[in-house]
Amino acid sequence: MTRKLISSGSTFEKEIGYSRAVVEGNWVLVSGTTGFDYSKMTISDDLLEQAEQCFKNIVVALQQAGASMKDVVRVTYVFPKAEDFEKCWPIMRKYLGDVRPSAMMLAAGLSDPRMKIEIQVTAYRSTDTE
Repeated sequence: MTRKLISSGSTFEKEIGYSRAVVEGNWVLVSGTTGFDYSKMTISDDLLEQAEQCFKNIVVALQQAGASMKDVVRVTYVFPKAEDFEKCWPIMRKYLGDVRPSAMMLAAGLSDPRMKIEIQVTAYRSTDTE
């Protein structure tokens, strides 16, 4: 199997030394993704806008890997403020409500104080046509 590296074009990837996603066989591992709009390298101050942008960034990475949100089997949410988790439930449900992957939420500091949420997903590209 050939490993495929996917980049969002974010300056962070080059500076830190990681990929937005790695494809290994049918597995797609999407790195922790924040609410930055990578095309502009800007981030909103609004929690819900950041959550929405996280998912938009993840959707793009999955598409580049030949996958979609329907293929997500695991999701990890990280919030600097645990109380922000419930506020994001409607956005999480919008993207993953029908998929219902295994999930975990952590409360931890993020690398930039402007970041209010970070989301990491693992997807499995099925060969089934169902």
